[in-house]
This record gives sequence, C-alpha cells and structure tokens, in this order.
Amino acid sequence: MKANQIKSIIASGEGYHAEFKVNVPSKVRDLTEEICAFANAAGGVLLIGVNDSNEIKGVIVDNSKRSAIQDSISEISPQLNCSFEIVNVEGLDVAVIEVPAGTNKPYVYSGAIYVRVGPNSQKLTTSEQMFDFFQQSGKLYFDEATCNTFNAETEIDEGNFINFRVEAGFLPDISDNQIRQNLHLFTSDGFIKRGAVLFFGAHPESFYEQAIIRCVAFRGKNKRFISDDKTYGGPLFHQYISTMEWLRGKLNVGYDIEGQGGGPRKEVWEIPETVFKEAIVNSLSHRDYYEKGAVTTIELFDDRVEISNPGELLAAVGKDFGHKSVSRNPLIFGLFQRIHLVEKVGSGILRMKQLMLGNHLQAPIYQKEGMFTVIFNRPVAAVAEETLEKTVEESMEKTMEKTSDKIIELITNNSEITIFEMVEFIGVSQRSIERNLKQLQSDNRIERIGADKGGHWIIISKSFKEKNLLDTSEKTSEKTSEKILDLIEKNSSITIPELAKKIGATSRTIERQLYKLQKENKIKRTGSDKSGHWQILLLYIQV
Repeated sequence: MKANQIKSIIASGEGYHAEFKVNVPSKVRDLTEEICAFANAAGGVLLIGVNDSNEIKGVIVDNSKRSAIQDSISEISPQLNCSFEIVNVEGLDVAVIEVPAGTNKPYVYSGAIYVRVGPNSQKLTTSEQMFDFFQQSGKLYFDEATCNTFNAETEIDEGNFINFRVEAGFLPDISDNQIRQNLHLFTSDGFIKRGAVLFFGAHPESFYEQAIIRCVAFRGKNKRFISDDKTYGGPLFHQYISTMEWLRGKLNVGYDIEGQGGGPRKEVWEIPETVFKEAIVNSLSHRDYYEKGAVTTIELFDDRVEISNPGELLAAVGKDFGHKSVSRNPLIFGLFQRIHLVEKVGSGILRMKQLMLGNHLQAPIYQKEGMFTVIFNRPVAAVAEETLEKTVEESMEKTMEKTSDKIIELITNNSEITIFEMVEFIGVSQRSIERNLKQLQSDNRIERIGADKGGHWIIISKSFKEKNLLDTSEKTSEKTSEKILDLIEKNSSITIPELAKKIGATSRTIERQLYKLQKENKIKRTGSDKSGHWQILLLYIQV
C-alpha cells in the first residue's frame, strides 16, 4: 500500500473497513481480534501508529513485536493470509495490516468468533449467537453483493453524495473517488455494491422494488379506515428524512418557548422525536432486503405507532437484545454511522426505552417473530386533541413565515447558499429549512436553477428593490471564489478556518467553494492536510 493511499484512509477516519491503533498493544491478541472480525465481515485495514483523532504518530515495530503479531494471526482458524508492511508516511512509520474478506467463514480465534459492527468489533459469546453466525456465514450480505446493471456515472444522486461528504466531515481536498474507495463502495473488479446503490442511487427502488418505506395513517385503533397512504423511495437518507417529515405532520407537535431566549422554539413531540430517528435508522440498516414480499411500514393509529421491518431478530443478538448489535447490512449501517445517525452501536434500544419512560410514556413493545415490529403507545391526550392541534398549527404558520423571510434574505445575499448553511445562520432544524424551501417554491417566491451540485437559487422578483438585491446575490458566490483565490495566491498554506475568518463566511461555505474550485481544476491541494499547501492552476487576468 502506498503512502498516499494510507493518508486517504486516515483522512476518512475509522469505520466498518478501517481501524486505527496508536501503538502495538501489550496484548497483541487485541489486534488479532480486530483482524478476525474484519475477516468475518468484508475485509479491512488495520493501521498502527495512528491515533483516534486521525493523526499520524508513528510506531516502531521491532522484530520481536512483528513475530508476536504474526504468530497471533496464525492462531486464527481456518488459516488467514494477511499482508503486513511498514510504510513511511510524512517521515513517520505506520504499520499496515491488510485483511481480506474471508472466503471460509466463520473465522475463529481462541475459541471465539469476532464480527465487525459499524466501526467496532464484537465477540459472539453464546452458543445461539455462534450458531446463527454459522448459518449466516454461507450467505453473502445483501449490501455487499454487486449491482451490475447500475451506472455509477449517471445514476448516483450527486446532491445526496455532496451532503454525505459534508455531514461525514470529509475535507474538500479528498476526491470523490478516494471516498468511494475508502468506504469500499465498489468491488475490486469495479462493480458497485448494492449498499452503495441503496444509499447513493437516485432511484434504488428501480433496482430493488422492496427498498421503500410505506407510511399509512388509520382513523381509529384498527386498520378499517385509511386516512393517508404514502410511499417513499430514493436514497435511504432521503427515505429517512421523508418519513420523519410525514410523522411530524401527523403527530401532535408543540413548542417549548421557556428559556429559549432569542433562539428558535424547541419542538416537543408527543412521542420524542429521537425515538423515531432511532427506530427508522435501525429499520433501514437492519431490514432483510433479500425479502422481496414485504417493505418497511410505518402505521399510525389513534393510540399507537407501529414500525415493522422484514426479517426476524438475528439469533446472534439473542439474549443480548438491546445491548449488542449485529447488522444484516453492515455497509449501510456503517454509512449511517458516518453521518452520525448512529450514536453508539448497540445502545439504540435502551435509549428509546429511557426516552419513553422519561416522558411518562409506556416502554416500547417489540414483536420479534416474522416481521420485526416495534410499537410506541401514544399518550391518551393525543386522541382527538383539537385545541392543541389548532395552537400548534397557528404557531407553525407564524414560525414558517419568519423562517421564510430569513431564507429570502440569505438567498438574496448568497444565491449558492446550502441547506446546511441556512441551518447554521437561522438556527432551526434541517427539516424546517427543507419544508420552508418547498413552500417558497410552491408559492412561486423562489426557484432552483441547475442541479443540486453547482446550481443556485433565484428570487422571483416582485419589486424593483428585490430585483436589485437579486442582481447582487448572483455575484456573491463568484466573489467568494475570487477572494479564496486571492488569499491562496498570497498564502498557499492558508487553512480553512483562516479563509472563513478573513472572508466572513462559514467553514462549510469555504469547504464547498474549495471543492468546487478543485472540480473546476482551478486549484490543487499538494501534500497533507497538516503540512501541505494550495496551488493555483488557473490565474485570471483582468482586462
């Protein structure tokens, strides 16, 4: 492995396919357990000499340590062939152990099976867990198999991929190809994996019709009368956002204005919003996509909400339900973890219970046979609570009006402003911004020109003043790029925080502009993030 490949992996951080150790542990078996877990999953890379903050510290691996590591790896059964090398990266040695995806699973070390779950490794301790893994080991993970008919050049949702880059914290100088390689979205022979199609494809349901969420609202406590029925497809993150918005529109949502000062009012859902976030991400990550006869469903009744998922609870979880997590789709689970929608592996069940009880609600009820279902009982007051609904509706209308005005002002000043930047400036949730943008477009007050990537907003002018403001806003992005080029020309080692401070913009704005300038081949990053510098490839001559 070359130094630039290692730097790219480090920049991407730890995850399902990467593990960092700052030094060789006193018990080398700790390394071997990680290696065994990689082999039982989809392979990975273990870097020694890198800390948890993605900083290269270097390591000295003498002959005795090297022999101890290799002897320990040889204890894995069946035999596993791993490459072990020392690579000099920026003047420091990093030990690199590359682990292939095992072809003879399960792999056992010291009588135990280790598996990879998100960015962590877990030990299977009970006979039930091991038996289930033996059954599953002959099966290829759905999300690791390839989708040979998908065209990655034309069918990736570029806007969704850019948002993923930002939310995952990838630096602008890391190319899209590097990210795709580091996340193992493609096989070694160049085919895209199903998990990547589900997470980044514009219309994954065109390839896997079962990859949708159906949201159904019923009048009453049974399924006799349907009042609303929606189906959501698209990238899995979009399905998550759409489902949360649907729930927000159906459940009672109040506002806590006490102690908020001048900030935005805090939404208070009748069932905590975080409960649904956990449940929906779990559904999208752990559902059995091999099952073509069923889809994930959200069913809303007067007295409860039921979320059902194809696939029974894996026996590998067994008695540790709520404490351990084993995913059917580790690639998808790892991608959700990258954008921080998975807080701590194996903690979601307990967190949902604590949130429900903490809000004087019944603990969630789980049905684990056949379709896996979680039931959240609504508070009694949620049934036919017309007064609260009216208050919430009026408050939401006023809030949306104020938020819309602020959005218009921000677009006027910067036509290329992103949703995430609007969230930072206004101080409301991403969902609130998206809802207001949709309403503004419906009211013909704004319009989106171009694609999500590289496009911009325009205000449909209603006055001479607005027209003048619009003319100004269209030049803002260009001026920002020019300021960045000017500052780089003066100081090629300038950092993103320094650029943001000098220009008066957010770090995300700077990152987006740097990414755009690199894609346009106007600038290039040379060297590492810490000691490298920028290089201008195209100079402008003003006549």
